[in-house]
Amino acid sequence: MTLLDELEARSIAILREAYFRVSPLAMLWSMGKDSTALLWLVRKAFLGSVPFPVVLLDTEMELPEVYAFRDELARAWNLDVRNELCPPETSSDQTLPPATRAAARKTAGLRALIAREKLRGVIVGIRRDEQSTRAKERVFSPRLPDGAWDVKHQPAELWDVYHTDVADGQHVRIHPLLDWTEVDVWRYTQREEIPIVPLYLARDGKRYRSLGEKNITVPIDSNAATIDEIIAELETTRQPERAGRVMDHESEDAFERLRTGGYM
Repeated sequence: MTLLDELEARSIAILREAYFRVSPLAMLWSMGKDSTALLWLVRKAFLGSVPFPVVLLDTEMELPEVYAFRDELARAWNLDVRNELCPPETSSDQTLPPATRAAARKTAGLRALIAREKLRGVIVGIRRDEQSTRAKERVFSPRLPDGAWDVKHQPAELWDVYHTDVADGQHVRIHPLLDWTEVDVWRYTQREEIPIVPLYLARDGKRYRSLGEKNITVPIDSNAATIDEIIAELETTRQPERAGRVMDHESEDAFERLRTGGYM
């Protein structure tokens, strides 16, 4: 087996474990490369279908190309897509910096979704290599009733034995891509011919390396106009993946405060 085969097999096993042990269950879909690759893996795990709803936490600030991509793929893949409108920025912690406060709207939207649908599991396409706080995550990550993440008291995950029990009022976040890298996702996307939002490909010397809302995300300088060129670029760059995320430049602890409060 190749590395991609091994990663694929492990992610599919995690998805099936989640489906058979945690219910009700939903998946977050941002239309980014990671969550779209994860959606592809879900379809492989369940013979072409997606047996739970996929949810966009919508701040109404996504780029137009992202909304168009969602609608196109939802039709093509017959997805049960839910749109969870996030509360206004005034609902966020006002001590957070401005861009971080805007991002925290998704935490409030997710909290409302979980409470209304009584979800016990939420599948999320995060990776450990994406950001230092996420490097501390577990594959099955229990959350407190308010969605907060207690990073100091996480269950051990030895020999792929996962903590799937969910206490009343709590839920678990499931991370099937946790061991993947950014390059792994792009190589898998290329191999499987998975659709992507065109904004990832360079145009006029700019492209989005990480897709977020238009008010808090900017493109990076790049001439990588194909997936081959993106992979080559990533093999040499020293620039972090979230360089285009404004909130990551506001304060040293901004993202960690978001994560401990329940952000993806």
